[in-house]
Amino acid sequence: SRSRSVPFIIPPTLHGRDWINLTNEEQVQEESDPYMIPSAGPRSSFHSLAGAYVVGTINPELYKLPEDKSETDFPEGNIGRLWFSIEYEQESERLLVSLIKVRKLQPPADSCSAFVKIYLLPDERSYLQSKTKRKTLNPQFDENFVFQVLFFLMKQTFHEELPPPPPICLCEERVFQIYLTRVLLLPQPPSDHGDIQFSLSYNDYLGRLTVVVLRARGLKLQEESHAVSVYVKVSLMNHNKFIKSKKTAAILGSPNPVYNETFSFKADQTELDTASLSLSVLQGTKGEKTHLLGRVVVGPFMYTRGKELEHWNEMISKPKELVKRWHALCHSM
Repeated sequence: SRSRSVPFIIPPTLHGRDWINLTNEEQVQEESDPYMIPSAGPRSSFHSLAGAYVVGTINPELYKLPEDKSETDFPEGNIGRLWFSIEYEQESERLLVSLIKVRKLQPPADSCSAFVKIYLLPDERSYLQSKTKRKTLNPQFDENFVFQVLFFLMKQTFHEELPPPPPICLCEERVFQIYLTRVLLLPQPPSDHGDIQFSLSYNDYLGRLTVVVLRARGLKLQEESHAVSVYVKVSLMNHNKFIKSKKTAAILGSPNPVYNETFSFKADQTELDTASLSLSVLQGTKGEKTHLLGRVVVGPFMYTRGKELEHWNEMISKPKELVKRWHALCHSM
């Protein structure tokens, strides 16, 4: 259907001035006696405007922006789309990141509370975080973040790590649109130091983090003796700061010990993004010395990846439920 034109109206306060006739019955004010009543001018039916009259019309069709299909046309397999822009200020050596919006998130539930963490790699332990947008699949952020980055590092990063073309000018702002996809993690190779099985649970009402150490297998004991004792030390960390640790009983002479011991730690829900758990399998040796057989760390994205990160996230998504998994032990982390 044809859109209606919008009248361009001369308000009553400008009445009584001289006008020069132009084409299409349009008029322009002439520098003369401001108190003379114009002899001509198209009158309108806008009686409520106390004598205002129309001098022309505006066609809204001429001012329509082209349809933006970026919010409607999405390829298969994505779980949303993220808009952001980056700009680098060379004089102040600041990287400016503007988080704009996310559209069509596809979480397991019908709605979600979304926020964005921004990392400046390779430092994966430090990040900036947006505000949380609650109960929406199309959050609008419009937030700005600043990273302090030396110019020679910024130039090296953009020219070596970002695939050309197109080249990126560090002094200009560029807006990016990227599709979000679920990360597929490759299976981890068999552990050379054995494996440990444990369960995690978080009670958001009580603010309690529970760890059930179940068993270990394939441990590489340092001495072939039935007098060798093996135990597990569970430590709670926050921002890499030690909080508290607890130990299982020692099991004698077995590379496949069974524990079935439960430990609880006080942890506020707001701390789950910065907390982590370290489980170390230790062997007691002669002279009351201990030897590390292997260790595993579970926690948020700041500290872990792969199965360890999945285990932590599943624990958070299933409050009050025990989530059980096997993990490969590493000798040094």
